[in-house]
Amino acid sequence: MNRTNTGANTDTEQILVDIFVMAIAFGIDLLLFKNMIGAGELPGLIIVVITFITINILANKGEYLYNVTLFNYLDRIHGKNLKSFILSSVITLLLLYLPVKTNRQSFRFYVIFLIIAYILGCVKMLIYRPFYDRIAKRDKPRTLFVGEKASFEKFRNFLDKTNIRLEPVGYVALNKAELDNSYIGCLENLEDLIRSYQIDQICIIQRHEDELAFTQKYEDLCIKMGVTVRLVVDLYNWRRADHYVSTVGTYPVVTFHTITLNTYEQIIKRTMDILAGIVGVILSSPIMLVTAIAIKLDSPGPILFKQTRVGQNGRHFKMYKFRSMYIDAEERKKELLEQNELEGGVMFKIKDDPRITRVGKFIRKTSIDELPQFFNILGGSMSLVGTRPPTLDEVEKYETSQWRRISIKPGLTGMWQVSGRSNIKSFDEIVELDTEYIDNWTLGMDIKIIFKTILVLLKHDDAY
Repeated sequence: MNRTNTGANTDTEQILVDIFVMAIAFGIDLLLFKNMIGAGELPGLIIVVITFITINILANKGEYLYNVTLFNYLDRIHGKNLKSFILSSVITLLLLYLPVKTNRQSFRFYVIFLIIAYILGCVKMLIYRPFYDRIAKRDKPRTLFVGEKASFEKFRNFLDKTNIRLEPVGYVALNKAELDNSYIGCLENLEDLIRSYQIDQICIIQRHEDELAFTQKYEDLCIKMGVTVRLVVDLYNWRRADHYVSTVGTYPVVTFHTITLNTYEQIIKRTMDILAGIVGVILSSPIMLVTAIAIKLDSPGPILFKQTRVGQNGRHFKMYKFRSMYIDAEERKKELLEQNELEGGVMFKIKDDPRITRVGKFIRKTSIDELPQFFNILGGSMSLVGTRPPTLDEVEKYETSQWRRISIKPGLTGMWQVSGRSNIKSFDEIVELDTEYIDNWTLGMDIKIIFKTILVLLKHDDAY
C-alpha cells in the first residue's frame, strides 16, 4: 500500500524562519515599549501577535509561498507576501481590536509590530535563499541526471529558479551510442555509478519514443537499492514504491521513493538526534571516564576504536567505539572466518570471540562500548535509531536489494538490536528488519525502539 506525501513539497524551514522573524519583530517592539506597556496588557498583546502569525502562515501557505517548486521571482514573491500580510493584518484588527475597547498605547504597539514585521520580512525575502544555499550544501541530495543532456537544459533552468535543493553529480547517457565526454557513464552501468558516487537520487527524463518497460527496469533497480527516483514524464506507471506528483515549470515530475521525503519529519528526527546526543554525552560522561581508565589498565592500545564505516547511500565516516579487542584483532579475524555464525558471509560474528579483552567482554555485554557513538550522532553521520553501520568489506558483498538498508543514516540502535540480535543468524533476516524500519518509519516507531533498547540493555542477555 502506497503512502501519500502531502507535505513533501512544503519548505518547512521557510515556515520556521517566518515564525522566527515575526518573533524577533515582537521582541524589538517590546524593547521599544518596555516602559509604556503594563503587565496586564501584555498577555492580550501576545495573543494578538500569535493570532497574526498563525493567520499569516496559513495565508502564505494558501499562496503556495512554502512550495519548493515556486519560482523565486522577487516581484512575484513580494506580491504574494504583501497580499498575505495585508489579509492577516486586517483580519487581526477586525477580530481582536474593533469588538473591544483598546487603549491607544496598545494599538500603537501593534501597528509598530506590523511595520517591523513587514520590514524584517522583506529583508528575509532577499537573503533567505542565498543564505540557506550556503549553509545547506552538506545536506543536498547527490543527484544523477539520466537522459540526453540537451533535454535537461530547460528542466535545469526551471530547477534553478525553485527552492528544490540538490547537488548535481553528472549526466548519464541512455545508451552507449550517445556516450561522450559530457556524460559520466551509461544507463546500463547505473548500479555501479550509484555505488561509486554515493548517489541519493536520480532524475530520468523520458523521451516520447522510449518504452515504459525500458525506464521501469531502472526505476525498479533504484527502488531496490533505496535510491529516490524522479521521473520527468507525461505519464508513467508506478509500482511498489511510495510516490507523489509535483511540477517544475512546465514539467510534471513523479517521485518514487522508499523513505520519507517530508522535510518536517527529517527536522523532527534530526532534532531528536541532537537532543539525544547532548543528553547521552552528559549522562554517560562519568561512565565513559571510568571505562577509559579500565581499558587503559587492562591491555595496551588506544582507548577508542576508530573504524571507517559506510553511512547513508555509501558515504564513508569514522565511527567511534571503546576498544573492546586486542590491537591485533583485525589480523586474527582471518583465522576465525570459518567460525562465523551469521549466514551468507556478509557480516561476521561469533560467540566467545578470543580477540575480546576482559574489559571488552563487560562493555560489550552492557553495550558501554557504543557510548562514544553519541558524538557520531551529534556530528550528523549517525542517527539515534537506524540501521547497523556496515564495514567497507561487508558493503562490497552486498547484492542489489541489500544496498537499500543503507539508504538512511545508520543508527546507534535499531530493529535488529531489539529483535533478538544474538539469535538472528541470517543476514537476509537482518536486511528484512532494516527495510521494514525504512518502509514504515514514524516518530512513534523510533520512540518504541528506544524504549525496547533500554529494556534489552537492562536484561544484559542479548549481546556478545
